[in-house]
Amino acid sequence: MPVDPLIWLARHGRWVLVAGLVAGVLLPGWAVALRPWVPQMVALLLFLGALRVGPSVFDGALKALAQTLSLVLALQLVLPLALIGGAHLLGLAHGPALLAVAIMCAAPAIVSAPNMCLMLGVAPGVAMRLLVLGTAVLPLTVIPVFWLLPELGSVGDVLAAALRLTAVIVLATGAGFALRARLWRAPGAAALARLDGVSALLLAVFVVGLMPAVAAAFGQGPGQAAGWLGLVLAVNFGLQIAAHVALRAQGAGLRVPVALIAGNRNMALFLVALPPEVTAPVMVFIGCYQIPMFLTPLVMARLYRPRCAGAGNSGDAGD
Repeated sequence: MPVDPLIWLARHGRWVLVAGLVAGVLLPGWAVALRPWVPQMVALLLFLGALRVGPSVFDGALKALAQTLSLVLALQLVLPLALIGGAHLLGLAHGPALLAVAIMCAAPAIVSAPNMCLMLGVAPGVAMRLLVLGTAVLPLTVIPVFWLLPELGSVGDVLAAALRLTAVIVLATGAGFALRARLWRAPGAAALARLDGVSALLLAVFVVGLMPAVAAAFGQGPGQAAGWLGLVLAVNFGLQIAAHVALRAQGAGLRVPVALIAGNRNMALFLVALPPEVTAPVMVFIGCYQIPMFLTPLVMARLYRPRCAGAGNSGDAGD
């Protein structure tokens, strides 16, 4: 019996992302050609994620609002403020490294967080709620961070970009929820697996579209890029591990999405919002950041997946 290619892609979703990273390096022409389509791919990923989980993801969301908001504030406000405060105490309050990590910690979840949760065998509902609420409150949480980091410039540009991103999220997810509620109410396991395969393929193409930033990072010199890559790996995976340990008393349905989001943030929002003279010193960090982000479902699977069996999953898109 022939294997359905979309179901095959869903089963091997983590390796599909690795293939996207490799393709972005080996096919720079494709990467450059896909780069202008990244915003459209972001919206499509959100739509597919909402279509996959359906509006039932927000059942009980109001009841869990206090918990979701507290997690968002811990990740996007408390963490960057603690980082900046600690840097001041240690006399390390200046320099591109602090600026880059502070920007990362102040950002909301990456838009592909729900899709990555599916690859790890965890229901994406918590990730979707953290993504939507985190982006919605960004105009408020970013203000004290910018006040402590005046080199970031005007907060108004970031607020405008956050509002635009919120609108995209609302429209894309709203369309996905509406389609699921009206026309695709009870999809079978095979149909959901095929949708997971489409999402995995789109994520791989999305990775290719982000690779010009990685190429630009290494174009500044392999030695310098290697140092930045080491910092990126330590921050991304380190925050994921720290959050996973801190939430050890929680079930995987909450623990894994929060840990994944702790290390994987939508830095592209600031790249769009801030002027080039502000982002220039941290472009190497932003470029290298794509590597651990899209390796997360593969590298972190050993940490996350053993605890996923009792998470109440609605489909496993991983190996």
